[in-house]
Amino acid sequence: MHLFIFNKNILTLTILVLGLSNICNAQELEKRLQHLLDSTYQANQDAIGIMIHVESPNKNISWTSAAGFSNKETKEKIDKDQPLLIASNTKTYVSAAILKLVEQRELELNQPIKKLIYRKTKKRLKRNCYDVNKIAIKHLLSHTSGITDYVNDDYFEFIDKNPSHKWTRDKQINLAMELANPIQAGKTFAYGDINYLLLSEIIERKTGKPFYLSVRDLLNFKKHNLNTTWFIDLEDKPKNTLPLTHQYSDKNKWDSYNLNPTWDLFGGGGLASNTKDLALFFQLLFEGKIIENKNILSQIYTYVIPKEQSKNYCLGLYHFPSFFGNKAYYHGGWWGTDVIYLPELNTTISAFTLLKEKRGLNAEISHKIIKLLNRL
Repeated sequence: MHLFIFNKNILTLTILVLGLSNICNAQELEKRLQHLLDSTYQANQDAIGIMIHVESPNKNISWTSAAGFSNKETKEKIDKDQPLLIASNTKTYVSAAILKLVEQRELELNQPIKKLIYRKTKKRLKRNCYDVNKIAIKHLLSHTSGITDYVNDDYFEFIDKNPSHKWTRDKQINLAMELANPIQAGKTFAYGDINYLLLSEIIERKTGKPFYLSVRDLLNFKKHNLNTTWFIDLEDKPKNTLPLTHQYSDKNKWDSYNLNPTWDLFGGGGLASNTKDLALFFQLLFEGKIIENKNILSQIYTYVIPKEQSKNYCLGLYHFPSFFGNKAYYHGGWWGTDVIYLPELNTTISAFTLLKEKRGLNAEISHKIIKLLNRL
């Protein structure tokens, strides 16, 4: 009896020591992360602002920070919890919503889109020689549909000259049809927002609700406390949410505040979020807490055509066999927003740089963070 009590006390003491050791390790790592962020910003102040979140439950880390300014004109200091436009990172959310409908047996990935999109859209596709019997959901998700995109140099030139123009999904689909140059589905990768506009129609037709509300419900933002994530211009900004940061492109001479957000809104982009919410979404997704069926979830990082031909793109994200030596699932957004999940470390890193042309810092910082995590 006394031996049992002694052994139990030793076990309790061991657990306590290990717990304290993990806390100390985590605190030390956070100091190093902060030093990494600060030193990177000091060497790259033209980036305007850099925002980071690291979610690594196995390392006892959930860390958010930021350096720089949210507005380069007023020099307003950036807040680590500020949201911004995550642009094409939205595609992963749309893909997950589609896979949730697959999990609910409402859709199948090999299903042709013929009976899934709106009738007027189907007519426009057929009129422009697209075979809606051979284009499947998986082709839209993987950008292998063969449908010509509307986002090109002329599109950017129009936005530049008409920054306040209010777009609709129908206008953008019509523009894509004007440029139609059909390619056989399932043969060629060509990244295009048009694919995700059509997916948003499929979500609406299956749920009977606007796609942005359906994405929120299907992915259960409320349950998962994704309280700083919303579709800009389509939903009200959540209560107690900080103002959006400004985002910049030197090449285009753009400030995100000066553009009507509808130019990138209807599924190909559109979400606003902060680094923590984006990282948590990826972490929850790949931990199987959003899509519970492992076989269905695995489709999101399965190549539809060989990875060399698809540039590593799967269903709404990139699957890199090696990102600085680690398997990684990744997506980025036009403005300079990046998020990456590392399954071998069970870790997500989201990194935002407010000047688009400095987004290379996101990969640089992420690489250094991975090296720090591997040492812990």
